[in-house]
Amino acid sequence: MKLSNNQRVIMTLDAGGTSFRFSAMRGGVAVTETITLPSCADNLDLSLANIVDGFSKVKAACPSAPSAISFAFPGPADYPRGIIGDLGNLPGYRGGIALGPMLEKKFQIPTFINNDGDLFVYGEAIAGLLPHVNELLEKAGSPKRYKNLFGVTLGTGFGGGIVRNGELFIGDNSSAGEVWLLRNKLAPTMNAEEGACIRAVRRVYAEEAGMTFDQSPNPREIARIADGEAQGNRAAAKEAYRRLGEVVGDALGNALTLVDGLAVVGGGISNAWPLFLPSLLQELGSTYTGPNGNTFRRLGPAAFNLEDPVALEQFVKGDVREIVVPGSNEKINYDPLARIGVGISRLGTSEAVAVGAYAFALRALEQGR
Repeated sequence: MKLSNNQRVIMTLDAGGTSFRFSAMRGGVAVTETITLPSCADNLDLSLANIVDGFSKVKAACPSAPSAISFAFPGPADYPRGIIGDLGNLPGYRGGIALGPMLEKKFQIPTFINNDGDLFVYGEAIAGLLPHVNELLEKAGSPKRYKNLFGVTLGTGFGGGIVRNGELFIGDNSSAGEVWLLRNKLAPTMNAEEGACIRAVRRVYAEEAGMTFDQSPNPREIARIADGEAQGNRAAAKEAYRRLGEVVGDALGNALTLVDGLAVVGGGISNAWPLFLPSLLQELGSTYTGPNGNTFRRLGPAAFNLEDPVALEQFVKGDVREIVVPGSNEKINYDPLARIGVGISRLGTSEAVAVGAYAFALRALEQGR
């Protein structure tokens, strides 16, 4: 999908528990200033009024009439119908709030709401990691191309999303890609999010450094400690990110077994990828042991670190060879190396979500939805 050539204007919203940030896009880039209003998380009437006010102000600033509204909003939700469920960080939204239908009635344009993890992965599939890798393969003369992408975001929580053959896959209950609910490898009675988020990094650092959780610094500072750029317990900082990588790698391994595609990592913690990506890839390359003591890889395809120049070169090169079509003199390229790759967001998480929301609306409008 060529976003840059599209002249439709789509209004968007970045919804958080503290504030709502409104803007509009055309051709995949912002065409208005960002308008920020408080989310009024505990007061539904004020919150809804601010949403209408924010979009009204953005609409007035648009260079042409907007064609749709498209944005990410926290779940649980019935996203296809635009109905928001009982939210943790927006407690005013209880009992089922028909936010999408309300906005369609107010602004008389289609309204599309999705999960931020889904839109992040969709943005990376449209204009981020997926086309970047396929471009590298094309330039190298490889017959290999990727159509599927699984992605995770590492931040306050552990989000995920799936794009299959260019389409966002949300599931029958708007619950596909809910990677946070996978089992935590290092603490099997807990879910994966407790080992793959901000509080997980802080918790492990506190445990290893012999301090309380409240005394533990934020993940950015812990990363600086691990890199030797700040004072602190360097061994504890490194271990905090190593464990994060192991838990995320295990969750990705389970997901990629089903999706069989590339994987992209985003979210605020992803900036510290040199500290956790090695243990993540080590987990993807780990083995199972059978009852007879035989070992075999947990993933069928080989897993490559797309941020490592040497591994990336091997990934792109593959094992291309020429084979003869039986009964003829014709030769074709064949690459028998089954492989997947894990890389960091090429767009940045917020930009990927915005691009995903814009692209989702365009695709839906083209399909008459």
